[in-house]
Order: sequence, then C-alpha cells, then structure tokens
Amino acid sequence: MISFGVVILTMGTRPVELRRGIESVLSQKGVTTDIVVVGNGWVPTDLPAGVKSLGLPENVGIPAGRNAGVHEVSGDFLFFLDDDADLPAPDFLARLAIIFQQRPEVGLIQPRVVDPTGIPGPGRWVPRLRMGDPAQPSPATTLWEGATAIRPEVLTACGGWPDEFFYAHEGIDLVWRVWDAGYVPWYAGDIVVHHPVINPLRHEEFYRMQARNRVWLARRNLPVVLEPLYVGSWTVLTLARTKDKKARKAFIAGLREGVNTSPLDRTPMKWSTVWKMTKAGRPPVI
Repeated sequence: MISFGVVILTMGTRPVELRRGIESVLSQKGVTTDIVVVGNGWVPTDLPAGVKSLGLPENVGIPAGRNAGVHEVSGDFLFFLDDDADLPAPDFLARLAIIFQQRPEVGLIQPRVVDPTGIPGPGRWVPRLRMGDPAQPSPATTLWEGATAIRPEVLTACGGWPDEFFYAHEGIDLVWRVWDAGYVPWYAGDIVVHHPVINPLRHEEFYRMQARNRVWLARRNLPVVLEPLYVGSWTVLTLARTKDKKARKAFIAGLREGVNTSPLDRTPMKWSTVWKMTKAGRPPVI
C-alpha cells in the first residue's frame, strides 16, 4: 500500500482547526500515513494515538519548520498540511498517489483550495498566470503551500524548503526548483482541499518580507540577466498597488535588505528550465 509521510505545521493558535486537519488525514483510505505535528515554538500535546509530536524551542519560520518535520516521517511521498486546512474526502491522498504513479514526470502536486463555507477564493490560490476555471488541472508555476504533496527525492534534489525565507515566497522557490530538477509541478484542480478565505494582515513587516524574499528568490534561482527583470516587474507592480507611505517605505527597506544580503544556495536555473516555464504559461520574469 502507498504511504505518505505527513508534516502538519502549527504555532498552536488554532487547536480546533488543527484537530480537524489531523483527523482528516487519519480518515484517509487506500493509503497509510506517518504523521508528525511540528510545533513552531511550542510542544504539541494531546494528539491522537499514533501521531508524533515535534516541538521546536522557537519559531523558526514556515519553511524551516516543514523541513524539520521531514526528518520525523517516512513514506513513498511527502505531504505538507497547514493547521487551518483539512482534507474533505477520504480518498484525497489516494488520488494524489495515483497521479504520482501514473505520471512519473510530476514531482509536486497542489490541490484546488476551496473555502468550506462557499466564499470565493482569491486568484493567488490557482498557481498559474491566467486563472481560468479553478477546477481545470494544469502545470503549476507558483504554489499555494498549505497542502503540498511532493516526491521525497524531488524535495531532496531541490534542497528542501528555503529555511532563510522564514515566510513569503518559499512556495515559488520550491516550484522553480522542481522545474529545474526536471519535474513538472502539477495543479490538481479536480482534487479539493478545504481552507478558509482569510485576508492576510498587510502590516509593515509583511511588505518588508515580501520585498526581501522576492530579491532572494531571484538571486537564488535566476540567471543573472533575468534577476533585474523579475525584481523590477514586481517592484513596479507593488508600488503601483501600494498607496500607504509606511508600507512603501517597508517595501523599499526589504528590497534594500535583499540586495545587500546574499541568500544561501544560489543555483541558477538552466535556460531550458526558463523555456519550459515559459511554455507552461509563465516565464520567470513575471
């Protein structure tokens, strides 16, 4: 039987949602699961039988927290779940396994995200430039990270999630590296995960991290000639959308930080990868 190593990341602030997510994984049919709950800055307790706990002494950020959980589980495939998401169907993981088994070129899968109350989801939940019908599967050129399945060997080839990002754009980094490793990231629009629509807080720290990590994303992954095109396009777009002076100031500070600091593990993608992403509908300059 196909097995999944499941990493559920939480800061302990959503106990009801966390329990719902864990139980939705435990209810999966046709696969076996090895589950760890990673507490970012706390020790998860009172977990269902058979679910492991990993308490991190401090909040190390989203990508580093996920990476820590990988070492605690085993399986044919890995699945990462946020603590405010859950699997509405008992064959969810089995259907992901079928895609992996039937399509060896697929290295990563993101399902379609649906608010369980029926509120329409934001366009960023569909990981392609032209959203179209959210139920239509396609290659993925970005990533909503809250429910992500990946082959373990692909995650290793990508160097894991980028620890230093802390939060923001770690999913794009991973998707780019999946493409560059010779695999296709896949958007399974016909397989649904539940997650509420939440308006993210647009505080000054948000703008700083978004800007810094955009620069790091380019500096870690793009050929030198494409770096200014990617960063420039996002800078123009963000400044055009952002009217608050404090937010603009924080964004510019983040850009400066990204330029003045060097991200780890720079591995420029191959030009053949740039072409594959372009054919998939989103060259890595937009």
